[in-house]
Amino acid sequence: MNILFLANRLPYPPHRGDKLKIYNLAKHLHKSHNLYLLTFIQDKSEYQYVNELKKFFREIRTVYLPKYKSVFNCLTRAASGKPFQINYFYSQEFKTELNKFLCDINIDLIHTQHLRMSQYSHDANGIKTILDLPDAYSLYWKRRASLNGGIVCRNFSRLEYERVKSYENILKKFDLNLVCSDEDKNYLMENLNIENIGILPNGIDLEAYSSDFHDYGIENKLVFTGNMSYYPNVDAACYFVNDIFPLILKKFPSVKFYISGQNPSLKVKKLESENVIVTGFVKSLRRQYESSAVAVSPVRVGAGTLNKVLEPMAMGLPVVSTSVGFKGLGAVHGKSILHSDSPVKFAEAVIHLLDDKNLRASVGESGRRHVTENFGWEKIAVKLENHMRGIFNYNYAV
Repeated sequence: MNILFLANRLPYPPHRGDKLKIYNLAKHLHKSHNLYLLTFIQDKSEYQYVNELKKFFREIRTVYLPKYKSVFNCLTRAASGKPFQINYFYSQEFKTELNKFLCDINIDLIHTQHLRMSQYSHDANGIKTILDLPDAYSLYWKRRASLNGGIVCRNFSRLEYERVKSYENILKKFDLNLVCSDEDKNYLMENLNIENIGILPNGIDLEAYSSDFHDYGIENKLVFTGNMSYYPNVDAACYFVNDIFPLILKKFPSVKFYISGQNPSLKVKKLESENVIVTGFVKSLRRQYESSAVAVSPVRVGAGTLNKVLEPMAMGLPVVSTSVGFKGLGAVHGKSILHSDSPVKFAEAVIHLLDDKNLRASVGESGRRHVTENFGWEKIAVKLENHMRGIFNYNYAV
């Protein structure tokens, strides 16, 4: 099958969710299919990575869309009524390049990543289409709008929520939409009457994140990972440090909280203290997990399955998470992972783990088995292939 991937960012280096997914799916799918890639480049330094992707893609075409052009798009197209994320990635050049691609190569299926790229492939002239969504995007904005914050931020989030909710009707024009969890799927079906939806979870590179042993004797380090300029992660770090961590420190005053991830925002940097360490980018998240007692994921915005949850679980590190990230796992609370949306209960879960080496080992080992059995990228790629065959061979059954 000739499959064209449309991506909003060059999927290399695979250090963040949107890049990780396409990179790892392509790594497995190229063995059985002819893969092609059309993607935006936001920074000219990214051109150096194109050759890395030629191992998987037969042809790669790029469109340069610097951030200043995206900002200009948002300003000049603000009155369009479309979400700012759609306007941010608007490009007539991309449309033209896609048409050229389809004229030059007999594409069987277009795999589009994220709602923001749906504007290019919803009317693909008879070519089968899949829209791969990291989450139900209007649910993301609904949750973001519900959080405390400045009046400007709240009003913007409410406006974007209404625009995204309206725009998501475009999902009906695709042969199949894929989301990461039942929570996302049920939300879209119940709130927008979208029926052509399947499940495709995020996966994990089990070669990079696997271990037969974790030192459960470690008891003084907590870790939270992610892109620390991304709003949900910034909010999560602030929420944990301000509302949860003080409760833990009352019981364990010497415990350290490590915030590890690229591009920490000023708000994140200001969280630093004797007990809070902001590392910035680290070459090996694996080492961070190996040297920690508990991983936390206090994320309040988003849905689906989160790498910051899957990675430590695969390493045998016990995880405490909010419902965001937990609901997409299919895991059992108290067995493979602990979760709570209450600051007090979240803190108590972390305290129980820090206080009990045997509990850390039990939850860690159970979590490792659950992720290893269900979330390896090879298995996720097979699930995607089954979805692809479904839209060609029979009407897709929800």
